[in-house]
Amino acid sequence: MVLFKFEVHTPYRRFFSDEAEAITLTLPDGEITVYANHSFFTAPVMAGILKIKDKTGVWKSAFISEGLLEVKNHNTILMADAAEWPSEIDRERALEAKQKAEETISLGMFKFETAAAEAALRRARFRLKAADVNN
Repeated sequence: MVLFKFEVHTPYRRFFSDEAEAITLTLPDGEITVYANHSFFTAPVMAGILKIKDKTGVWKSAFISEGLLEVKNHNTILMADAAEWPSEIDRERALEAKQKAEETISLGMFKFETAAAEAALRRARFRLKAADVNN
């Protein structure tokens, strides 16, 4: 098993910093899995579920919001607006955000309001999905 250094940073904290065997997350054009010695690239990341195969071979899942991924020189860094382990997710708050976003979308307001509501809805759905990972 070949490992690489993986870090996840948010504006509020360093969410993860350790060696990993693999990570899986969603880019705008689909899901990607990164292993050690992956070719260099930088790409935007979509809100979704981050899966980390740690140095013991165990997969862990977390919610991540939009961000930027950089893979280079055996170091992979994800800078995200938010990252939360399932135990950190407030289900009630996520359900409220989901409901509010659905209401805004159903009203068919201005395009910028609808786009923001669709992004909020995506985040809320993935927070709920991540919260249910261990249940």
